[in-house]
Amino acid sequence: MNKKHINAKAKIDKTTPYDIKEAISLMKELVHTKFDESVDLAINLGVDPRKSDQMLRGSVVLPHGLGKTVRVLVFAKGEKETEAKEAGAEFVGAEDMVQKIQGGWMDFDKVVATPDMMGLVGKLGKVLGPRGLMPNPKSGTVTFEVGKAVQDISAGKADYRTEKAGVVHVSVGKLSFEADKLIDNTKTVIKALEKAKPSTSKGKFFKKISISSTMGVGIPVVVSSVSSV
Repeated sequence: MNKKHINAKAKIDKTTPYDIKEAISLMKELVHTKFDESVDLAINLGVDPRKSDQMLRGSVVLPHGLGKTVRVLVFAKGEKETEAKEAGAEFVGAEDMVQKIQGGWMDFDKVVATPDMMGLVGKLGKVLGPRGLMPNPKSGTVTFEVGKAVQDISAGKADYRTEKAGVVHVSVGKLSFEADKLIDNTKTVIKALEKAKPSTSKGKFFKKISISSTMGVGIPVVVSSVSSV
């Protein structure tokens, strides 16, 4: 941990959550890098990740996008291959793409597959799985609507999934975004989680929310400033 990081950490009162506007202002003020960092949320949910019905996984299209170009790989054949290309997919194929990936090629950011291709894509489980790239129906990346999937990803679709201790990490844009755009994106993510709340989840659903830049320190956020729950 470098001196700038330590100094930034010292300026944050971890005991008192900040209104979302104050949190974003403080986050921008404490930046000590020269590149446009991503802005991430860490959301501690009132769920038990050991129970399968309380494992949240999905995606949400952010109104202001993520601020970056996403290279999409689609596994499809025939008409769906054409549809994917017309929608703007960077790479489209089947067996040929499997061979490239098995050979070490990884120049893509997201993967979409039609359901009939999943037997083939399954061969790449050990490569794609650990990187969070394996197509999944819950995140909308296993679908016959490949054109819409590619367009949604390109428009700024953020994926989320429950990790250990019931925490969800999700990106909501870049530091260069205006505060209002980061707030809109944040509220969109929170609304999506509200809709996905498991019926078996009891008590307080949003336990803690914090926001940070990639290299920055997590800043606690007042839940009521971004959620109605």
